[in-house]
Amino acid sequence: MCNRYRKPALVKGLERALYERDLSDFTARHPRANTNHIVKPKFRDDTANGLTKCIISFIRLHNGQAERINTMGRPVDTRQTFTDVVGRTRTIGTMKWGRSTSTRGSADISATIKGRSVKIEVKAGKDRQSQAQREYQRHVEDAGGIYYIARNFESFVVWYNETFGK
Repeated sequence: MCNRYRKPALVKGLERALYERDLSDFTARHPRANTNHIVKPKFRDDTANGLTKCIISFIRLHNGQAERINTMGRPVDTRQTFTDVVGRTRTIGTMKWGRSTSTRGSADISATIKGRSVKIEVKAGKDRQSQAQREYQRHVEDAGGIYYIARNFESFVVWYNETFGK
């Protein structure tokens, strides 16, 4: 039996708060417009990507600055396409990934909340921190920054409220 995703109340609350903000902004700019067609935001927190989007939206909703940090590297395309003697198009070579220029172990989200530097590492499921990520955490905390490992949206909101107040 597969477990269906059940959206937590806090994720539903985030969707509702963002919708109300967007609706208020829209009606302030266009007082006579029909508001029935404003798209309601949808979030999920059961994947790393979904949880990252929830956290960034939550921080921005509460007047913080947050951005996703891409540490994936860059694609290096060594493919070449040519036409052989029979007239068929052929492609040889591969796509490879070059090393990233970002710091090894960088957190997934970099944020500034109430004047504090905050780095958030998103871990979903059985994902664990690497040695490089533990070193990065130590450097951030030694420099006076805040480092948090987010495993789900509910625990993140609890941590946020305890750390920064409502």
